[in-house]
Amino acid sequence: MKWIGIAVAALALLAILMAVIGAMLPKDHVASRSATFKRPAPEVYALITDVQRAPEWRTGLKRVDLQPPGDGGRVRFVEVGSQGAIAMEILERVPDQRMVTRIADDSLPFGGGWTFELQPVAGGGTRLTITERGEVKNVLFRFMSRFIFGHTATMDGFLKDAGRRFGEDVTLEPGTVSA
Repeated sequence: MKWIGIAVAALALLAILMAVIGAMLPKDHVASRSATFKRPAPEVYALITDVQRAPEWRTGLKRVDLQPPGDGGRVRFVEVGSQGAIAMEILERVPDQRMVTRIADDSLPFGGGWTFELQPVAGGGTRLTITERGEVKNVLFRFMSRFIFGHTATMDGFLKDAGRRFGEDVTLEPGTVSA
């Protein structure tokens, strides 16, 4: 019985320590990752902007439910996946060059947006850079995002999944993280 009490106390102490460290970390961060595909920009752009078909290639994404348009006719949708349901909207689209999305639910313990930029490379390929401007409101999630998952985990998964969809092994290029 004594060991159970010690284990519970140790877990409580660990949670408190994680919360204290998380509270000392900045709530906001900016991170980016890139990968180069052997596909032309229109093909890469078509893949990333067809949100309704994303469950066909994105790991952990079960379905996408389109919603009525938002302000200014913005495309709105709900991604349903391993993290639950997350409302999203597309803020900007520049064909074959750029797309900007954001989480459209302020009640979540995290939020932010992603900018997808496409640049042609020699040989007809395309470099896709994703920049995340995120915020992690919950101090425990902030700790885990910084030290366990990493701020680039979602982008890394997206880029690797896109590579698999194209039948390519992609190499993630060094990214940046600033808080």
